[in-house]
Amino acid sequence: MPSESRQVPIPRRTADATPHAASLIQSLRDIGYSSETALADIMDNSITAGARKIEILSETNAIEPAIAVLDDGCGMTLDELVEAMRPGSSNPLDDRASGDLGRFGLGMKSASFSQCKRLTVLTRKNGATSAATWDLDEVSRTNKWEIELHDNLSDIPWSERLGERGTLVVWRSLDRLSGGIENDQRRRAEHINRLLAEAERHIRLVFHRFMSEDKPPLQIWLNGRRLDALDPFGTRFPKHQSDRPDRLELKNGYVEFQSFTLPHHKEIPNADWNDLGGPEGHLRTQGFYVYRGRRLIIAGSWLGMARQAELTKLCRIRVDIPNTMDSDWKIDVKKASAQLPPAVRERMRLLVERLAVTSKRTYQRRGKRLVDNEYFPVWQRIQRDGSIVYRPDLAHPVFADFSEKLPTDLQSDFANIIGLIGSSVPVASLHSDFAGSPEEVKAEDADEQSLRQLAEAMIPRLVEQGTDRERIAEILCQIEPFKSASAIARNVVVEVLEKVDWND
Repeated sequence: MPSESRQVPIPRRTADATPHAASLIQSLRDIGYSSETALADIMDNSITAGARKIEILSETNAIEPAIAVLDDGCGMTLDELVEAMRPGSSNPLDDRASGDLGRFGLGMKSASFSQCKRLTVLTRKNGATSAATWDLDEVSRTNKWEIELHDNLSDIPWSERLGERGTLVVWRSLDRLSGGIENDQRRRAEHINRLLAEAERHIRLVFHRFMSEDKPPLQIWLNGRRLDALDPFGTRFPKHQSDRPDRLELKNGYVEFQSFTLPHHKEIPNADWNDLGGPEGHLRTQGFYVYRGRRLIIAGSWLGMARQAELTKLCRIRVDIPNTMDSDWKIDVKKASAQLPPAVRERMRLLVERLAVTSKRTYQRRGKRLVDNEYFPVWQRIQRDGSIVYRPDLAHPVFADFSEKLPTDLQSDFANIIGLIGSSVPVASLHSDFAGSPEEVKAEDADEQSLRQLAEAMIPRLVEQGTDRERIAEILCQIEPFKSASAIARNVVVEVLEKVDWND
């Protein structure tokens, strides 16, 4: 029998495809960070390191401006520092501790390079201090993946503020953060300060749960000023509404949901209401708030499941996911976006429908008071032919009393004038104003004489209905315009009540 031929393995051919340092490191600058998301990414490392205090420091008026993040976390050894400075220092598929806010091992580097060309990290652990710098100009010159290790720390800004342990991250050569302003030191400082001011709200929101839930709470300082947590659910206000938490079990862990409804804007101080809404207002901040390890990833979006509407703008749904679901949710490098897994979408859709009803009730309850007959509303709300019409009620006591005092030939003219007011309601302008900033739309304050005339017309009618004296005062002080003018309204109502003959 012929011998079997043996196959000779074909040699495997390879070629070196190591990335060019000068090219790839420049590409890392354009992942899409903003100044606020870049700062937040640096702070993620501080929280993962167990920091209880994080300081954001800036020197914007110097010839060479600088920004730093200083923490009191566990710090790093020299070997750990070198590894942390390596792009892609961790595999996103590796298991991580539940409190680890990182994923790709790119955050500190890519976030920093998006804003500056010189990144210095100074760290201290177990009494040993280490420091290293990425200089992108030097990488461009040498085309080598090399960092500079420092023995002399005196030229590192804020190095003297590092404690017995912790880490200081310093940005210098702020070419991106400076907005391209190089020759005007004052304008450059103004630009950087404006970006820091915008980042402040973002940081208060992204890390609010660490700042309010932890014992002791995480402290975040900006240039010597401690920042307050910004809770988007308004849980510190008594009139907020919260549903019972819900949980969905999936392959890689649990997704937890909880629905909230903000109080009506009249139940919250104006400054707090504006702080909650931020520069975009409450219409843009309704929806889902997705947290990964209690760190906010998505702030205010219905994720394609509902429209941003005026009657649902009080709705907020908190969604908590663990870092074991990063691949399921497609968490990006910036930790600023995610995609819904199909298994979660249907549960979230049901939450949207249920919460929308609660938010609408918050507004509609106030609307129903307007048409409660016990309160003699000045305006009638009439549903007719599929439309809602508002018109003054000619039978209202103040109109009826005044009409009776007029000569007969003028009474019809008075009725026509009141009708004209009703048909001239600026519906389009009101809709526009309420869609934008309803909390800014207010009725004109009534003076004492107008309140007295209204009280003198309404109180006898309430007496005729058999309403108790105490109940009359309560009713009038709950409706407009008495409610808005409460400082003078109660005295007016009491004076008119004293003139009523209760024995008649």
